[in-house]
Amino acid sequence: MGQTRLCIVTSVFLPSVGGIQIVTYEQSKRLLQKNFELKIVTNRIQTPKKYVYNGINVECYESINMAFRLGIPYTIPTITDFLTFTKNIKNSKIVHAHGHPYLTSLIAGKLAKHYGKPFVLTQHNTFIDYKNIFNYVETINDLFVGKETLKQADRIITVSNATKEYVLNLGANPSKIKVLHNGVDLNRFKPMPKVRENMRKKLGISKDAKVVLTVRRIVYKNGVDTLIDAANLVIKKKQNIVFIIAGKGPDLVSIQAQIEQLGLEKNIKLTGFVADQDLCLYYNTADMFVLPSKSGEGLPLVALEAMACGLPVIATNVGGINEILVEGFGKLVPADNPEALADAIVEFAGITNDVSELRAIVEAQYSWDKNVAQLVEIYEELI
Repeated sequence: MGQTRLCIVTSVFLPSVGGIQIVTYEQSKRLLQKNFELKIVTNRIQTPKKYVYNGINVECYESINMAFRLGIPYTIPTITDFLTFTKNIKNSKIVHAHGHPYLTSLIAGKLAKHYGKPFVLTQHNTFIDYKNIFNYVETINDLFVGKETLKQADRIITVSNATKEYVLNLGANPSKIKVLHNGVDLNRFKPMPKVRENMRKKLGISKDAKVVLTVRRIVYKNGVDTLIDAANLVIKKKQNIVFIIAGKGPDLVSIQAQIEQLGLEKNIKLTGFVADQDLCLYYNTADMFVLPSKSGEGLPLVALEAMACGLPVIATNVGGINEILVEGFGKLVPADNPEALADAIVEFAGITNDVSELRAIVEAQYSWDKNVAQLVEIYEELI
């Protein structure tokens, strides 16, 4: 039996870093082992037109990326690269696009229908509340691009029930929707007790300090400003506590100014970008993980990674995070509420968790292998 040709269309892919990129990569490398011949079609961001990423063939289209500087990864493909989409979709047996609001997903869906190819669509996030004019832009785009993309799909995969509700509100056919929770690389993200002491020494953190970690792109929707306000309240109650914020983004300068204004330089460490292969070291340095998002979450990978390393997770009740938190190993608080977030951090600073128990739960429910096994079943139903 020959290989099944699969075309995956995504607005962003590795080496550009982000949630959609990781999901696409983790699924793709396992699909290669399951007799799929695949091609990633993605936006060109400082890469060659064609390249191979860890055995995965990638072909890029040129696009306009003006919104990237504002923390909005929306790509507008150029007309000259329409042939890139046409060639790869025409030569595939099945097409899988990521993200309903993207013009590239709509193009992929229309071309798949034209050439009689099954079209699968994965939606990763819920509505992102920017609290400004971009809300109107996002709403209009959902009405004219998102809804039409959803109509083209033969199957719609949502990463959480919260994301499912989002696409249902846009008119998606309920019978086409399958909730498929994200997974986590259990071989990379795991408890590493020997790492803790060395990393703390490297970062200048005392052995007996409580360490709170977040891994976030520093943009408005991810709520890092709320975390800093909460940290200010926590530090007044508990001096021996350190916050590590791993990540970069367009709001970094304003976050640095907020930390300086509050005089929190000694208790908050900004690491900047942390390479994916080093993230586990930071998870194993910490005592708890905080996800302070304001909106737009589907099912955050960083929460699963932290849990796989044995960390309790304190999160704002946004999107699908409530679907994966384990009782006794996490807590939900309202979004944009520094006081509630601070109280939860102080509470968990006094708790010692059974790392092995949380790890076992994550192993049983959230492996990428299980995720991809279900994805293949969806493909096989359509081929």
